[in-house]
Parts: sequence; structure tokens; C-alpha cells
Amino acid sequence: MSKLQGKIAVITGGNSGIGLATAVEFVAEGAYVFITGRRQKELDAAVGLIGRNVTAVQGDVSNLADLDRLYGQVAKEKGRVDIVFANAGIGILTPLGQITERDYDQVFNVNLRGLLFTVQKALPLMPDGGIVLLCGSNASQAGVPGFTAYSGTKAAIRSFARTWTMELKDRKIRVNVISPGPIDTPIWNSTNLPEEVVEEMKKQVVSMVPANEMGRSEDVAKAASFLASNDGGFIRGIELFVDGGMASV
Repeated sequence: MSKLQGKIAVITGGNSGIGLATAVEFVAEGAYVFITGRRQKELDAAVGLIGRNVTAVQGDVSNLADLDRLYGQVAKEKGRVDIVFANAGIGILTPLGQITERDYDQVFNVNLRGLLFTVQKALPLMPDGGIVLLCGSNASQAGVPGFTAYSGTKAAIRSFARTWTMELKDRKIRVNVISPGPIDTPIWNSTNLPEEVVEEMKKQVVSMVPANEMGRSEDVAKAASFLASNDGGFIRGIELFVDGGMASV
């Protein structure tokens, strides 16, 4: 039997990159997935790629009304959610001294406020024994110039997992963090930097990875599938780095 047979999953930011790869993986393992994203065109393309057992709900996780609409759809169609992967997040490259109030608010509203309410609003629909996966980053462990706000949010997510593991233990809800390192996702194409600059940045990043290459979204999706399944049944409150060894050496 497939690892996630009959499970109902919600994946935020499921229209591209890690979220989309995880949706594909979860469906392949027998789950039904609800994916969210801000851009309807990308959501439609994602649904076409996934092909079956998927519902897309357009919305922004930092907008609580959008989250209510998402879970209203989940309740209407399936009546419960077994797995939540709070994956949606953004990063804005801004050095200290140049960070604006808008930059700060945007990153914290999506990465922390959105993540917190994504999980909290799922709990009334989640049976005991459910799964909560939070998308962190190995940037929480290292000083990455230009990513003050982003790195701060990812460190806070690690703290959320510890607290929620204890708060939800009586319901046997497992909470874990998956922290990717450099992953070759479409976000690299949305930097508005010249292509040659982006390629040079990638080379510099790869030089710091013991695996000597960038990861793929599918690598993170496999880790998510493991933690969401019974294979990860005795694992709680951890931060699993999927980063080619960067955070470990």
C-alpha cells in the first residue's frame, strides 16, 4: 500500500518549486492534496501537472480570509485534513541598513504570520494523530548576508516546532521542520538580476555544499513524504536538513 493512502493534505505554496514537487509526491503516495498559491495561472498549471486527486484554492497565506476560504473548501470537499505542509515563504535580499518597513512586514507576514495561522486554522479539522510540517531553511543556522529578515523568520519557525510539539502531544499530532538548503527552484528566476549574475551566485553557493551540487525540489518532497508517513511515526520536534550537508559540517 502507498505510504499516504487515503490521507488529505494541505500544501501552501503548492503552485511551484518545493510545494509543487511535494504535492506530486503525496498524490503518488495515495494522498488527496489541496494546494494554494497567489497566482491562478500557476495554480492551473500545477493542477494539470499533478493530474488527479488535487484541488487548487487561490490565496495568500498572510490574508486570514484567504485561509478561511481554503479550509472552508477542505471542510466542504473532504471534512478533515490529515497533513499540513506550511511551505509558502518569501525572501527579500536586502542588506542591513537598507531594510525597509515594507520589506520586514512582507517577509514576516508571509513566513511567520501566514505559517502560524495556516497551522492554527487547520487544527479544528485535523484528527488526533495528524501531521504538521513546517518549511524552514538552513539559513536559520548560518549568517547569510542580506537575509536578516528571512533568516530570522526561519529561526522562529524552528522554535514554533518545539513549542507546538509539546502543546499538541496529547493529540499525538507530530510537528517537524524540513529545512532545505540551496534548491534549484523557479525562485532563482524571479530575482530580477541578470542571468550571468544568477549563475555566478549559484556557483558560489554550490562551492559551499559538501554534496557539490544544488538540491532538487524532489529531494525535499521525499523528505516530506517520509515525515508525513508512518515511517516517521516516532519523530517529533526535529529539524531535518535537506541541504547537501551544509548545516552539518
